[in-house]
Amino acid sequence: MEEYMTEEEKELQITEPQSQAEEIVDSLPQDEPPQQIPDAAPTVESVVEAVLFAGDEPLSADKLADIAETTPKQIKQHVQNLNDKYTANGHAFRIDQLAGGFQMMTLSCYSHWLKKLLRARDDGKMSPAALETLAIIAYKQPVIRADIEAIRGVAAGEVIRSLMYKGLVKITGRAEVLGRPMLYGTTKKFLEVFGLNALKDLPKIEELKKPPA
Repeated sequence: MEEYMTEEEKELQITEPQSQAEEIVDSLPQDEPPQQIPDAAPTVESVVEAVLFAGDEPLSADKLADIAETTPKQIKQHVQNLNDKYTANGHAFRIDQLAGGFQMMTLSCYSHWLKKLLRARDDGKMSPAALETLAIIAYKQPVIRADIEAIRGVAAGEVIRSLMYKGLVKITGRAEVLGRPMLYGTTKKFLEVFGLNALKDLPKIEELKKPPA
């Protein structure tokens, strides 16, 4: 015998599973929109810190006070507060008094690594005199200092020492002449810095001549 359902029972049979599904969906954790961290409002202390961080020379308390719109006395207090924070958090820098002003400096215990950084920067910076001397050594090696000075017309001792410090020039031996002066030549680092595989890859002298005007 067939069972008959009323229209109301049919509606309940259809809608009841939907209402259960909705309840399940509603019970699931909803993705919350990402929270944006508001930018911290600048304070006088943070302004002082930002100015000293960006500066490349000592700034007087009066100058800092003028920029931060406060008093020199307050500047000194803010500097002390910042240094206390740097020390407490183990930072590698602090604010020191230099030449009548304040400047952000790295701590002296990091000088070993900073010297490496400065030396690496200096490798790519040479004066015209250093480049001229290096070119003479590269093309004339092994060469004595007297020959370098004869070509340049000026003393070359200091420039040669600078090139040796940079690791671009080395002593290769002694000349078989009176006094047995030292001979100079280029190093492997010279090849690396100038992108050469060997000395034979140096441009020919003829190629370096200036074209006629």
